[in-house]
Amino acid sequence: MKTRTPATHLPVARVLPLLGLAHLDRTFDYLVDTEQDEAAQPGVRLRIRFSGRLVDAILLERLPESDHPGRLSWLERVISTDIVYPPATAQLIDSLCDRYAGTRSDLIRAAIPARHAGAESADTTSAWEELGQAQEPDLSDWALYANGQSFVDAVLDGAAARAAWQICPGVPWWRSVAALAVKTAIDGGGVLIVVPDQRDVDLVESALREIVAAKQVTTLTAALGPQARYRRFLSVLHGQSRIVVGTRSAAFAPVHNLRLAVVMFDHDENLVDPRAPYVHAREVITTRSHQHGCAVLLGGHARSAESQLLVETGWAHDIAPERDTIRLRMPRVQGIGEHELARDPLAKQSRIPHVAFEAIREAISADLPVLVVSPRKGYVPSLSCGNCRTSARCRSCNGPLAIPQGDSQQPGMVSCRWCGRPEAAFRCSNCGSSKLRAMVFGSDRTAEELGRAFPGVRVVNSGGAKIIDEVPDQAAIVVATPGAEPRGRYGAAVLVDPWALLSRPDLRAMEDTLAKWFAAASLVLPASKGGRVVVTAETTLRATQALIRWDPVWAARMELYQRKEVELPPTVHMAVVDGPVRAVESFLELVELPQNAQLLGPVDLPMGVTLPGEYDENAWGPAQRYLIRTPLGPRAELGKALRVALVARAALKETAPLRVQVDPINIG
Repeated sequence: MKTRTPATHLPVARVLPLLGLAHLDRTFDYLVDTEQDEAAQPGVRLRIRFSGRLVDAILLERLPESDHPGRLSWLERVISTDIVYPPATAQLIDSLCDRYAGTRSDLIRAAIPARHAGAESADTTSAWEELGQAQEPDLSDWALYANGQSFVDAVLDGAAARAAWQICPGVPWWRSVAALAVKTAIDGGGVLIVVPDQRDVDLVESALREIVAAKQVTTLTAALGPQARYRRFLSVLHGQSRIVVGTRSAAFAPVHNLRLAVVMFDHDENLVDPRAPYVHAREVITTRSHQHGCAVLLGGHARSAESQLLVETGWAHDIAPERDTIRLRMPRVQGIGEHELARDPLAKQSRIPHVAFEAIREAISADLPVLVVSPRKGYVPSLSCGNCRTSARCRSCNGPLAIPQGDSQQPGMVSCRWCGRPEAAFRCSNCGSSKLRAMVFGSDRTAEELGRAFPGVRVVNSGGAKIIDEVPDQAAIVVATPGAEPRGRYGAAVLVDPWALLSRPDLRAMEDTLAKWFAAASLVLPASKGGRVVVTAETTLRATQALIRWDPVWAARMELYQRKEVELPPTVHMAVVDGPVRAVESFLELVELPQNAQLLGPVDLPMGVTLPGEYDENAWGPAQRYLIRTPLGPRAELGKALRVALVARAALKETAPLRVQVDPINIG
């Protein structure tokens, strides 16, 4: 057996095993031998023997001696000499673990991609300027906004400016972001742009490639293979990449000299990691700004209550177009309420009012495309009782009943959207009626109706697995689900079945609806060029008023004030604990709640929400939810208390499934 000699200088390595267990989320000491001495630097990946098996670990620091009284084991090997866990990343991970009651190994796996040996041979150390020639960007779009030019100046000066940005109607947001990013990079700063999905990544990347070389833009998304992802991570780590664009996990990218971090559409659920501890990319970026002093830009067509709270508290300031600029660039918006629909014979037949048909006809006559936004994909995706209009539910699993898409003339029989069980003898749970009616028509049904109403006009369907990226500027009817609208300049837009979005039993129903409406309406030509938007919703609704006036800031402010009155997030901190009642109650006994905390529940899980994994209801009983509410204060106070309790629970070897989420985006 080979004899190993301890390193002469700092022979003890303090390491963090990546085990994913709350009670083992702590450091352990190992010995470094002379052969490992040079490679074993703080921040590198290691292999260690832990409890008889080889596991991955991160080396946190080197020490002259250990305070462990027993015998120390040796490090098995250093996986790579790349310092993938620099001090800035370690500080960020520690803060987020306290904020979200998380385990460091879970966050490290989200922040650092798996190593790929083949990627380490690529050139990731060349200077950014050597990768191509950057053009001087056009920053004139920012002059359209109040405080826009001053924000640009502050970013270029290296100040920690923070802003909530309302996108001007008709102005491509990706062009504005790309111009500011390139200017910051030319001046030597690093830029990080986080967006919800691949479509947005492609938009930003294409805009950037118009003014910089392709190699000067680094994208980080889930679509990349292991080798490409790790190679790009190394280029960021080594300082080669100055402009990084990606989805939620890119928020952790270790960009050198980070001067500007952008998060677009922070209301989008795609920015929340679906795995524990359920970190939001916005919180990652705002934490980095607090720790390292980079500028932050939170952008969107509408505004989340969280962003508005940052403005109200003075942490961020507004960047919004002047009212005169909005009036000049926005389309004409009309709301059609129930009374108008009831008097409209055309709406009774096709649920699309006469005013909307006029808008469609005018746009087609002008050889312009028309956008029709339907809230659901399919044919008749949702049903209700024909007598009392109670939502039709499956007798087996309580899922929603629907008519799945089949042949457009003969759609399939009624069945459950969750378990697929057919329902041949429906009876309403409320009134006992056997009648069914369509509660929400799908985009396919809408496209079929419009195709019959406008024969000879091309109908394009975008949504689900088939999303159209762009439509030409010629007469066509485009039926799309929210978020799947093709890019283009439309002559008109019609927003149908809005109550399907507004009436959802969800705290964020109005916020999400407004975000979808403004995103769709921003694709329409201004009123001066004939652009019209028709929304089949009451004009007295706050959402409709905000769209008609094009004032998402007012809507966000009112939403925030209403939540403050009833003590709902983000005006309070909220945590939810889901699991079997006995498991949740035993966990809560371990929690030392902060002062003035309120415990609410138990209640049933929100409709459609389940515990992760294979939850055996027969063994554990029905899952329940408790809510913990605390006043706004130190962001990590509630998370720390829950984290301590999770460690204690793991030490007791509790096996019942349990989920803990701090400030979740949806609480029901």
